[in-house]
Amino acid sequence: MILSLMRKHAQSWLIKTLIAIIAVVFVFYFGYSFTADRALKTAYVNGDLITSEEYRKSYVELVESLQRQYKDMWNDDMVKALDLKNQALSNLINQRLIDQEARRLGLDITEKEIQQAIQEYSIFQVNGRFDIGQYRAMLGRNRMKPEDFEAAISQDMLGMKLRQFLYAFSEVTDQEVLDQYTFDNEKVKISMIQFKSETFKKSVVPDDASIKAFFEKNREKYRVPEKVKIAYLEIAPTSYEQGINTTDDDIKNYYEDNISTFHEPKKIKARHILFKLDGKATEDKEKEVKEKAQSVLKEVREGKDFAELAKKYSDCPSKERGGDLGYFSAGQMVKPFEDAAFKMKAGEISDLVRTEFGYHIIKAEDVKEERTRPLEEARGEITGTLIRNASQELAYEKGQTLIDQMPYDTELSQYATGQGLEAKFTGYLSQDESIPGIQADRKLQQSVFSLGKNEVSELFELGEKYYLFQVADRKASYLPELPEVAEMVKADLSDDLAAKEAKTAAESMLAELQKGKSWDDLAKEKQLQIEKTDFFARQGAIPKIGYEPELQEKLFRLNEGKRYPDAAFENSKGSFVIRWEESKGIDDAKFQEEKEKQRLSLMQKKHTRLFENWLDFLRAHADIDIITPP
Repeated sequence: MILSLMRKHAQSWLIKTLIAIIAVVFVFYFGYSFTADRALKTAYVNGDLITSEEYRKSYVELVESLQRQYKDMWNDDMVKALDLKNQALSNLINQRLIDQEARRLGLDITEKEIQQAIQEYSIFQVNGRFDIGQYRAMLGRNRMKPEDFEAAISQDMLGMKLRQFLYAFSEVTDQEVLDQYTFDNEKVKISMIQFKSETFKKSVVPDDASIKAFFEKNREKYRVPEKVKIAYLEIAPTSYEQGINTTDDDIKNYYEDNISTFHEPKKIKARHILFKLDGKATEDKEKEVKEKAQSVLKEVREGKDFAELAKKYSDCPSKERGGDLGYFSAGQMVKPFEDAAFKMKAGEISDLVRTEFGYHIIKAEDVKEERTRPLEEARGEITGTLIRNASQELAYEKGQTLIDQMPYDTELSQYATGQGLEAKFTGYLSQDESIPGIQADRKLQQSVFSLGKNEVSELFELGEKYYLFQVADRKASYLPELPEVAEMVKADLSDDLAAKEAKTAAESMLAELQKGKSWDDLAKEKQLQIEKTDFFARQGAIPKIGYEPELQEKLFRLNEGKRYPDAAFENSKGSFVIRWEESKGIDDAKFQEEKEKQRLSLMQKKHTRLFENWLDFLRAHADIDIITPP
């Protein structure tokens, strides 16, 4: 109510006086605290102070960075889950240790180095050259002072210099490269027999006693989660569109302020015929494909229908459309293709164009030159945008006003009726169930479940509409009695018993194989199907089984003398008896081709470990005194 009153009477002398009094009270009551808080000490690192102001800044930057990264998935619970408060302080401590060690080693960053680094940032350049106006504008948009940005750049560069110093003492030997390449690229081939749990379900008949015992042992698994019934108001901006008027000045001003959005780059509408060539094609294959392309080009130049020739000869999926690629602008095609197409006029046929995909024949069907759409052409679009923007603002304002004016401890449905609105209700929902008809949003569901009795949520914007939510009723989580979940328990017990039977059968067969029985004969005797894989490496999934790193390592230790693992393997798909078939080492020629790339990858990993270990050493031997824990 107070916010609404102030919004309506913001110009009155009474409100101005009230605001002035509040401001004075804040200054005198909190002023000392603000000043004192800035001087608070958070930690000392070998005698260097980390202030509370530095800590707050580090924490805010960390949170904002993660919010940008996670976007709609972000919620306030992640602050605790990721331990961001301690992480922010740890980052500051690490930076202090790096700075101290750099000074001890005599490393420094000059103003000239900072200046040069900043001038090389493309976002600060205009037409390829550093522009001071662009620099200040970009920092301003990100609420950053030049001195703060330059200090951050200096810190990053100092850290890089220190890393380079450390890395000078680390090298990767040829043997390390070979060992890592072998580990990543050696392969194995296996065969397997799968014992599916479902095969044993028919023989499993749980009795009442076993069902009860299974339920008691796993009772928490059947807990019914807390559920809430939600009341909500939906505020649709479209209901405010009628009656919104836009003036010529509004349209003109929007057009001028957003002129870049009406700019259209040059576009080409083209068809092509592709004669595909593999990147490793031999000279003979290259010659063969080129001759075929030249033959078809001759047909095109003789006036034969381009679309029909594309359907007949092209190796591109566009052949179904007669080679039609539609309109495209610069940057959408590979460079050689684009360069050729953008030199052509409508109706022209290109010579053969060689790209990484093969040879192309291009026909330019239409050319739209670069232009900026005139105001009159864009008028309708702008009018629609202005109306949508205005209706969004009105809907948002309505939502905020409803929150401001809603009496404390009032049911949303009753309040809505008094406002000439109608609240909607959901059924009872658990936290992992989305509200029917409303765009799923994790933050919304967590927020709604945290509401107290008759407490109203913040205004949510979901799917171009605004919403207010309130918990109308709440059912607490509880552990059910067996009759309530009997069928579910019986099904779970059946699955469990069937899986155990499958595992027993697999282990029994493995025992026979380890005693020397024939793999093929035993499979035939038991009427079991043998499945074989192709060669596979350590990385990725095991064919027909899935991603199982622990099992993979066991398989790569098998050989001609030991073809079976010590135990059958079990996962959600069933139990498996596995047999080693063959191993394949690395391709030496390919290794020589990829050796330096592998060395670089291994060096980066080694450098990362080296730096982390070095930092851990510094922390272990540093005098770190936490004055104000996060």
